[in-house]
Amino acid sequence: MTVRYGAVDIDWLGYATVRLEGETGTVVYIDPGRYGVLDDYDARDGDLVLVSHDDHYDPEGIRRVAHEDAVVVAHEAIDADEIDRVDESLEELPYEVERVRGDESFVLGPLDLYTTQAYNEPGGPYTDDEGEPYHREGEGCGFGVTIDGVTAFWPGDTDALPVHEELAVDVFLPPIGGSFTMDRRDAAELAGRMRPGLVLPIHYNTFEALETDPDAFVVDVARRRVPVVLDE
Repeated sequence: MTVRYGAVDIDWLGYATVRLEGETGTVVYIDPGRYGVLDDYDARDGDLVLVSHDDHYDPEGIRRVAHEDAVVVAHEAIDADEIDRVDESLEELPYEVERVRGDESFVLGPLDLYTTQAYNEPGGPYTDDEGEPYHREGEGCGFGVTIDGVTAFWPGDTDALPVHEELAVDVFLPPIGGSFTMDRRDAAELAGRMRPGLVLPIHYNTFEALETDPDAFVVDVARRRVPVVLDE
């Protein structure tokens, strides 16, 4: 279903893929593709495509959502040579590509954007068998984008970080699958501290490691008196 907040329509298309459309017609996609979530999708209507890190880099997914004059904004650390499943770099795509760090703010046409750091804390709960973070600092980012006065924020694959609590956010799009990112409990606690206008969880139940209870998440967030909705 489509979730409406202010002047913006929001669709979670699966995994980390989100489509945002403003009332004035601007279309933004976040982390499009992977795991078959766009196999039956070929809109090619995106003005802006945001790619947070290498796990979410999918050239075919980008092609399915971006129109020919689209701009692709991607984290600077994404390197196709280090990703076994792809053989096409960002710069080889037929779009304007901009690289960003995890601590920038900028204007792109009618859109205001910013990035945040996205990582798992060393020694935290989201580390591998050797204790190494699944996502190390400097390898990815979160994205905030303001469309027609509505700011949507996707923190990326990350723990809940202190910087998140400082953000003024209308629509919070947290990952709740755990294993590699904050889980539903972390995300609910963070939502309670952030106090966004609406919480719409994503990045869960795509595969076994991301399985969680979204209904329990909704109850947890609602108890904190924060508006929350599922797009399922």
